[in-house]
Amino acid sequence: MLSQKKSWPMWLKIMLALVLGVIAGLVGGEWIKQLKPIGDIFLALLKMTVVPVIFVSLVCGITALKDLSKMGRVAAKTLLIYAVTMGIAAAIAMLLSMTFGIGSGMSAMLHGVTAPEMQKTSLLDTMMGIFPDNPFKAFAEGQVLPIIVFAIFFGIAINKAGTAGEPVQRLFVALNEVVFKLILMVLSFAPYGVFALIAYVTADNGFRVLGELASLVGVIYLSCMLMLVVVFPLLLRIFVLPAWPFIRKMLPVQLFAYSTASSNATLPLNMETCEHQLGVHNSIASFVLPLGATVNMNGLATYLGAVAIFAANAVGIELTLLQMVTVIVTTVLAAIGAAGVPGTGLIVMSLVLTSVGLPLEVVAAIAAVDRIIDMMNTATNVSGDSLAAVLVARAEGELDLATYRNLANDTE
Repeated sequence: MLSQKKSWPMWLKIMLALVLGVIAGLVGGEWIKQLKPIGDIFLALLKMTVVPVIFVSLVCGITALKDLSKMGRVAAKTLLIYAVTMGIAAAIAMLLSMTFGIGSGMSAMLHGVTAPEMQKTSLLDTMMGIFPDNPFKAFAEGQVLPIIVFAIFFGIAINKAGTAGEPVQRLFVALNEVVFKLILMVLSFAPYGVFALIAYVTADNGFRVLGELASLVGVIYLSCMLMLVVVFPLLLRIFVLPAWPFIRKMLPVQLFAYSTASSNATLPLNMETCEHQLGVHNSIASFVLPLGATVNMNGLATYLGAVAIFAANAVGIELTLLQMVTVIVTTVLAAIGAAGVPGTGLIVMSLVLTSVGLPLEVVAAIAAVDRIIDMMNTATNVSGDSLAAVLVARAEGELDLATYRNLANDTE
């Protein structure tokens, strides 16, 4: 009991690490960048847990859904929520971007700028790529979507094996406990890793986001905040759930995601928060969250929506209503194939811009502030994942309302 009283809650440790990291980055300058390896080691440890977490937890989630019709319902509801929230996010960002007229002064900055070479991937290639011809290669390369597909098939096969599959199911239940112990070990290092990462980012960028690029950053941040404090609470209210417990308990996850700029790296902490603090049953959380870390990108949707208007204004093009709808639809589809790692926005941006004939040269200019944007996007992404888990659990009767409402259990 004494040690528990002396222990600071994780959210407070992360908040303190963020503040001290910003101060250290501003004061330390170039010297503080030498701390970057500490942050890199922390990210490496987190990424070490990602593949085991996704595969083991998803197999456990599938095997817990003995009723295949229920699994179909859960998948359908999850994907619907993901598509709706991403569409809303892109629409909000585009509306705000048009309102503030961002990008209209970018013509001079784009003169002579060559966009980095982008990897063009068709929707068909993306769809084919999620089915692994060699699952071990997918594991080795950390290809999240193929791992998810393999885990789903593997979990269904365990269920269909009947009594012969029960020992395998018990093995995965045990492995799930071991993996979560591993997660707790890695997360104990979180404040130090967050401090090093945020100190480096601050030292490298400072507060030098000026002019048109500053307006882009501002619109994306505002769009994400509207998603977090207006759209998400409204959806919770529609499902007859109070918004404050969700907002309060997701704060440490958001801070963590903001500092790492990686949905996959935040996945272990997000799963722990959803199950033990928001009251989402393991069978729902272990299915919805790993899928969401790759498929559901609310923050990225705001990024892509804002950049489309930004690029259009930069070259003096006024997008038609049909083109705007095309941007929203393409954004949702592009986000599905986006990896939950830093820098994703720059990779999928070309697909969205190309869909309505906008110049890719704008990507080179935006790359300067991509990391700052990515941090806020990731915090929004992981919040959207958790929101979907809560709403699906509520719809399926798998949400512990007492745990969800209890604000005394968020200090661990």
